[in-house]
Amino acid sequence: MTWLRAPGPTAAGLRIGLLGGSFNPAHEGHLHVAETAMKRLGLDYVWFLASQNPLKDAAGMLPLKGRLALLRALVGRRPRFVVSDLEAELGSRHTIDTVRALTGRFPRVRFVWLMGSDNLEQFHRWRAWTEIAARLPIGVVLRPGSTLAPLRAKAMKRFARRIALLDGRRNRASATAIRARDVAPQGPA
Repeated sequence: MTWLRAPGPTAAGLRIGLLGGSFNPAHEGHLHVAETAMKRLGLDYVWFLASQNPLKDAAGMLPLKGRLALLRALVGRRPRFVVSDLEAELGSRHTIDTVRALTGRFPRVRFVWLMGSDNLEQFHRWRAWTEIAARLPIGVVLRPGSTLAPLRAKAMKRFARRIALLDGRRNRASATAIRARDVAPQGPA
């Protein structure tokens, strides 16, 4: 395995949440998922792993450098949140490659995969999703419009004991809605 530089602290026993995504653009909903998971799961850090999601169309995607800059601006000076382009360093677009690399390089760190419930419903479409769920526990923060996703998700049927559903205040921010608003025609001024 190629040597992998840690994007943040990796001491033995640390609990680190991994929040992957295209972050196109990063928004308050992403912070909400990270903050909720940190509190409810007792995480020491959350690493935001910006990537190019192979399930999303690359057309209209901001370049990685721009998405990272926006994500860093959103995260600000929160010392327990780390922004990384780890998947670009690895040369991969698939979560399973990232998970294998991190668990192989840092076996004494307790990683937890994080996602919003909107992603849980299509998690079974991810490459090697069963291996991801077998390797890492998963924290799912319930999001508006997808609170019933756990009832339909194949992952819940197969890995319910590995998936923690985190409910509470919900944040409506959505990258899809932000992009739609930004390209919608504007009326006369």
